[in-house]
Amino acid sequence: MAKRKITLFLYTLILSLSVVSLAVAVRLTPVLQTQEKLSIKRPTFNQIFDTSKYGILQLNNGLAQTPQMGWNSWNFFACNIDETVIKETADALISTGLADLGYVYVNIDDCWCPTRNFEGQLVPDPIAFPSGIKALADYIHGKGLKLGIYSDAGAFTCQVRPGSLYHESDDAKLFASWGVDYLKYDNCYNLGIPPKERYPPMREALNVSGRTIFYSICEWGVDDPALWAGKLGNSWRTTDDINDSWASMTAIADLNDKWAAYAGPGGWNDPDMLEVGNGGMTYQEYRSHFSIWALMKAPLLIGCDVRNMTAETFEIVSNEEVIAVNQDPLGVQGRKVNVSGPDGCYQVWAGPLSGDRWAVVLWNRCSKANTITATWEALGLKSGVSVSVRDLWQHKEVAVDAVSSFGAQVDAHDCRMYMFTPHTTSLRNIA
Repeated sequence: MAKRKITLFLYTLILSLSVVSLAVAVRLTPVLQTQEKLSIKRPTFNQIFDTSKYGILQLNNGLAQTPQMGWNSWNFFACNIDETVIKETADALISTGLADLGYVYVNIDDCWCPTRNFEGQLVPDPIAFPSGIKALADYIHGKGLKLGIYSDAGAFTCQVRPGSLYHESDDAKLFASWGVDYLKYDNCYNLGIPPKERYPPMREALNVSGRTIFYSICEWGVDDPALWAGKLGNSWRTTDDINDSWASMTAIADLNDKWAAYAGPGGWNDPDMLEVGNGGMTYQEYRSHFSIWALMKAPLLIGCDVRNMTAETFEIVSNEEVIAVNQDPLGVQGRKVNVSGPDGCYQVWAGPLSGDRWAVVLWNRCSKANTITATWEALGLKSGVSVSVRDLWQHKEVAVDAVSSFGAQVDAHDCRMYMFTPHTTSLRNIA
């Protein structure tokens, strides 16, 4: 997604009747780091799967007990949105059965609001949203779905619409009066004010708005929000924007992996929305994208036009077994546990699930097919334990008594995703 490629912002802010000239603010887009030449000292098991922060860092407002699922307008539509698109998307979530799988948030991104009125209230675009947001929320709620909206912790949004900085109380009350269920809060035109100062006021405003609203913090991972945002929001972006490419998707997966220990029920690391179905990757790459996002307990927010999905796209985003991994109540973020091959491109990602089970992804990021093997040592399973192995994409058992290790041939830029079910208690203690 190419929402913010230009890093130099010169902005003028009108406060009351005075014009205040502000300094130029520069946003340096962090370089998406590629896998380093690997000489890796493997972390201990307790370092890999650390749940010691559960209930300490996460918000306890009853929301996000599992990662949020739904749809967001930006990746496909950008500013080309209107109430017809939003309504038809809601209809499609219902008619395709995606809503029944958990995709319940219908989230409007940037460009819905061109101005404020004389009272200082945000005004929906009268051409794109002639019925207003309240009527749209009523329509969405009538379908059993939830409506999300977008604003910015800055003077303007990323597309230079009115931001909510210094308007937090009024805007939160307005969103609540409309029946909004979800707020994505971006980080553009932020006047150089640190994120830790700009994001709490909206949290406080939402708390007294009279409505429980999911607070999605989108500060691009600039100030390591995993370390502090858990007490403010129900999810927080850990990286810059994704775009619809293999290079972007893989780099973002690696960056998000770093913060696994800080996610859990109530608050989740957010590596950005799904690009599945937007055309920039192959079927195999999109399957890997969805598998890894599900394993990482990332929000599953579809970013394509669900009204016109291909059969392949629908097959990926509707995989109930993979979704179940993402929505598992244990809530431990899966992560990279082993790498091998050129530049570490043969990878094993895994995470524990409820019921003493494991989700395991064999991910081939190399340019040719190869056998990738998950060892019990890398997974933290007790040596000698026997497991049954179910392929979550083929929807069948592929081994009934695997011991010590399990491997499979994986095509280039593809993955295999499995459920391991031990026949005996198998886990070491999770910290």
